[in-house]
Amino acid sequence: MSALPDAEPFPPFRAPYAPDDADLVRRLRAELALPPDAARRASERARGYIEGIRAARGSVGGLEDFMQTYSLSTREGLALMSLAEALLRVPDAATQDRLIEDKLGGRDWAEAARETESWIVSATTWALGMSVRIVHPGETAEGIVGRLAQRLGMPTIRTAARQAMRLLGHQFVLGETIEGALRRARSREERGYRHSFDMLGEGARTARDARRYLESYRHALEAIGRSARGDGPRERPGLSVKLSALHPRYTARQRDRVLRELVPDLADLARLAKAHDLNLTVDAEEAERLELSLEVFGALLREPSLVGWDGLGLAVQAYQKRAPAVVSWLDDSARAAGRRLMVRLVKGAYWDTEVKRAQERGLAGFPVFTRKPVTDLAYLVCASRLLAAGDRLYPQFATHNALTAATVIELAGSADFEFQRLHGMGDDLFRQVHDRDGHPCRIYAPVGGYRELLAYLVRRLLENGANSSFVNVVSDPGVPIGGLVTHPHEALADGSVRHARIARPDAIFPGRRNSAGIEFGDRQEVARLQAGMRAVPDPVLDAAPLVSGRPTGGVRRPLRAPADGATLVGHVEEAGPGAAAG
Repeated sequence: MSALPDAEPFPPFRAPYAPDDADLVRRLRAELALPPDAARRASERARGYIEGIRAARGSVGGLEDFMQTYSLSTREGLALMSLAEALLRVPDAATQDRLIEDKLGGRDWAEAARETESWIVSATTWALGMSVRIVHPGETAEGIVGRLAQRLGMPTIRTAARQAMRLLGHQFVLGETIEGALRRARSREERGYRHSFDMLGEGARTARDARRYLESYRHALEAIGRSARGDGPRERPGLSVKLSALHPRYTARQRDRVLRELVPDLADLARLAKAHDLNLTVDAEEAERLELSLEVFGALLREPSLVGWDGLGLAVQAYQKRAPAVVSWLDDSARAAGRRLMVRLVKGAYWDTEVKRAQERGLAGFPVFTRKPVTDLAYLVCASRLLAAGDRLYPQFATHNALTAATVIELAGSADFEFQRLHGMGDDLFRQVHDRDGHPCRIYAPVGGYRELLAYLVRRLLENGANSSFVNVVSDPGVPIGGLVTHPHEALADGSVRHARIARPDAIFPGRRNSAGIEFGDRQEVARLQAGMRAVPDPVLDAAPLVSGRPTGGVRRPLRAPADGATLVGHVEEAGPGAAAG
């Protein structure tokens, strides 16, 4: 297929990048019409789910147990998170020795183990505890190596710490290869679960990285296609792809190149998914890439070879202020294309990055909500829009929050939809939602090796380790259930829609305003910048050599801007031999 750089989204997407919170939340609250009886039924259903989760606590294990034991509000939880992230990036043994000493020294892992019956927490604690009994506070890596070289040695300590991460990896990653993941998935499929596989890996940094990810996706689609059961893309497993993994320059400023180089590769993957009757979901990226992602997605909608295939999907992040507009854009696009699209609605996984990036760039506001109840509200508004467009959009509600799931069930009625959950999370909730109540559920199943796992694990820990996270507090008997079944409307009744302790981008420095920046991922902002630049005539400057304070003549030639090779910025006269001799 061919994708022209001047191609527009299908149809064009227009939405403010970072609108005012108060006005937007006011409109969202007005749109979500949840009758009191429906809200009460959803709360009662959620209460039952939470009671079921707490009754099953410690019987199976999983991230819920892990987060309860090693909360990020404890020294142990912070140490483990730091260790996992840092070991991924430390290449040499000596630095790893110092890191393990610093992060594990003085932590009472054995005491933590006695507080839980979860096998995964206990196993992880044992591995880390072996390290802490060897590495004593205050000792240096050199001293430890000197005394223990003939006994265990530091490699044993490193091995113990890595093994702890591997134990977690088995819990949160379905397999190191797609073949292994497919084998492990069989038992869940026999219980009626569907799967969407995700080949782990961060964004491509080079063209070689992008080719490796592309081949990984192709191999995965072939393997999934050979073993898939079920009728049609909805019933059969699928694959999730990250566009930033398929192109090393996946940024708004490289739009033309992305459309020219990435779209054909993505279309090849989509055709392969269509050939195997699978679903292919384009994963969400950061807010600055949203408009580019929609443009790439729109190019797929115009691809003739994909007509008649309803397996194409897109992930939408409810914490982005433009999420409801994205759902409406998908509805319009599906109607225009005469097809049904799959839409995975998530709450979002890059919140801290989005907030910090907006502050660093001095933007006018945040592209994401800063209070969790507002994100929950936006999620339900998006859910309502998806359900209302059921003829054109197949809703896939990704959540581990009992109240969110219960409210979606109440909103949906008899509508066609499915839930989604992460492998290793939400087991106790979905034993009730799926196994008992019969609501379809697809498991988002990461696939990859040890190095790929750690970045993914850290992201999950950060996402779910916050005190406001449902996953973090649902199993804590000290947290009243009433606080976990409070609807967003009630939580926002005080009118506070922004987090008071998060500084706005223009106010991050005491005593002065932050410098204003430009978000190149916001087309409207870029258009205003370009209009302002065109309104000011470019000065054409002349430069000539000076000898004894006086300009001297020479060969005059034009200078053009390196950005486009065409804009005239001035003229220069080069000094000749005569000027030098004078």
